[in-house]
Amino acid sequence: MARPCRCRKIRNLPDYYDFSCAQKKGSETVVLSIDEYETIRLIDLEKMTQVRCAEQMGVSRTTVTAIYDSARRKLAEMIVEGKTLHIAGGTYELYSDEGVFIKEKGNKQMRIAVTYENGEIFQHFGRTQQFGIYDVENKEVVMKQVVSSDGVGHGALAGVLKKAGVDVLICGGIGMGARMALQEAGISLCPGAYGNADEAVKAFLNGTLDFDPDSACDHHGHHEDHDCGEHDHGCGEHCCH
Repeated sequence: MARPCRCRKIRNLPDYYDFSCAQKKGSETVVLSIDEYETIRLIDLEKMTQVRCAEQMGVSRTTVTAIYDSARRKLAEMIVEGKTLHIAGGTYELYSDEGVFIKEKGNKQMRIAVTYENGEIFQHFGRTQQFGIYDVENKEVVMKQVVSSDGVGHGALAGVLKKAGVDVLICGGIGMGARMALQEAGISLCPGAYGNADEAVKAFLNGTLDFDPDSACDHHGHHEDHDCGEHDHGCGEHCCH
């Protein structure tokens, strides 16, 4: 089994996201992830050592080396081969000196949250430790963040999501109290979903997300070995609005 990818701590998002060669129209695009961008910023611009960069990003030095090498390769392809460079994606958390923060949502953007664990949809809304936050414009994901749930649970998570400007939540099992809190917060709900979080967001945007609107999660009545979200997922005809 592949080792789960650890979130990288990012303190500065790019001011510019797209770069292209004026002499080469319609060139192939190479995507530089946000964490790759951060290693370039810290090592090449801020003149940090790889050890210091690793400490700031919350990962090992070998991980930073791998990210940095990949980033330099992509920059070389842009400069030497005239490829278009686009900065997007990656597995990261946005940090300020005070802790995790969530980037402000654009006026024309939809924000989708997914209960998140190692890239998969976490199956118990009230116990999720992280959310994948996806900003969408013209049915395309333009920004992804992985953020902490701030240590709160169940109905209080609705307040976290509302404060973050979330419009839609995709999750596994969820209790009635949390459902009501989300409804009060004006957040649309797609419960009973499972699988890869990124793919679930794509499916939602395409109108093909497989989820169960009746999926419940009353953990008080569960046996200890029962995972919330173990329900019938044959509800592909439903669409979250």
